[in-house]
Amino acid sequence: MASQDWFDKDFYKILGVSKDVSEAELKKVYRKLARQFHPDSNSGDAKAESRFKEISEAYSVLSDAEQRKEYDAVRAMGGGARFSAGGQGAGTGGFDDMFGNLFGGGRGGGRNQGGFGGNMPPGFENLFGGGGGYGPQPGSDITAKSTINFIDSVKGETIKLHFEGREPISVKIPAGVSDGQKVKLRGKGNPSPNGGEPGDLVVTVHVKPHPVFSRDGNNLRVTVPVTFAEATLGATIQVPTLGGEPVKLKVAPGTPNGRVLRVKGRGVVTSKVEGDLLAMVEIAVPSHISEKAAKALAEFDSLLPQEDPRADLLSKAGLL
Repeated sequence: MASQDWFDKDFYKILGVSKDVSEAELKKVYRKLARQFHPDSNSGDAKAESRFKEISEAYSVLSDAEQRKEYDAVRAMGGGARFSAGGQGAGTGGFDDMFGNLFGGGRGGGRNQGGFGGNMPPGFENLFGGGGGYGPQPGSDITAKSTINFIDSVKGETIKLHFEGREPISVKIPAGVSDGQKVKLRGKGNPSPNGGEPGDLVVTVHVKPHPVFSRDGNNLRVTVPVTFAEATLGATIQVPTLGGEPVKLKVAPGTPNGRVLRVKGRGVVTSKVEGDLLAMVEIAVPSHISEKAAKALAEFDSLLPQEDPRADLLSKAGLL
């Protein structure tokens, strides 16, 4: 809900972004500023703490599409000017003066006369919902949290939420939902107190980590151990997939540690995207070997080209 603070504060300026900033860029800027001014990184710095609160307030409004629309409308009408609270002795420029002039009649006048003739700017209908004859007030939103398994976040799932005094509500969690993402069900919130639209149900989804797989956008990552011999000579290995049968991958001779092998279409798959499975090779070094194996390895090493694998590293570091 809008407040008089919105007339006084330029949230775009606080975040250092333009008014047409995209959601993605807005999030990127916010995360950078939040890390810079977070109290944990600025212990005892009151200015940093105050700046962090400003940044958080600005982002909370601009990151919500409906609040941003309402905020833009308020700022457009107020012109960014400061307004007093009105009332006795407040002089001109108060809320009463401003909205009296907008809708006709001024203080004590008929608020439905003149002005916009019922055609209010976008976003302003929410400011006056349910009062003064400007239409019914929408119901309030209901917020909830739900924790789901990693595989359900990738494949999609339908869950049921239970609320006291209400029937259970089925919520479809879309495939590819990320940890902390919000899922909104329109019209599933609280009813309006005076015949308006019901509020929404907003569910924050938390995803349990997986012991093997992790998310990289729409791709899935998995670390696959291989032996020194497999990496050196080449091999065909089995790689697990999420919720499916393992797949076979070829490890080329001379594969280095950290090389990523790609399995097409085994990541997050929806009607719009198709992610892949990224298998990173990790060479497993045995912690204990027999005396015979150690001797054979030493003989093997003696047959290799006598090159220092760290020579290039030392040279770039200026040590050679």
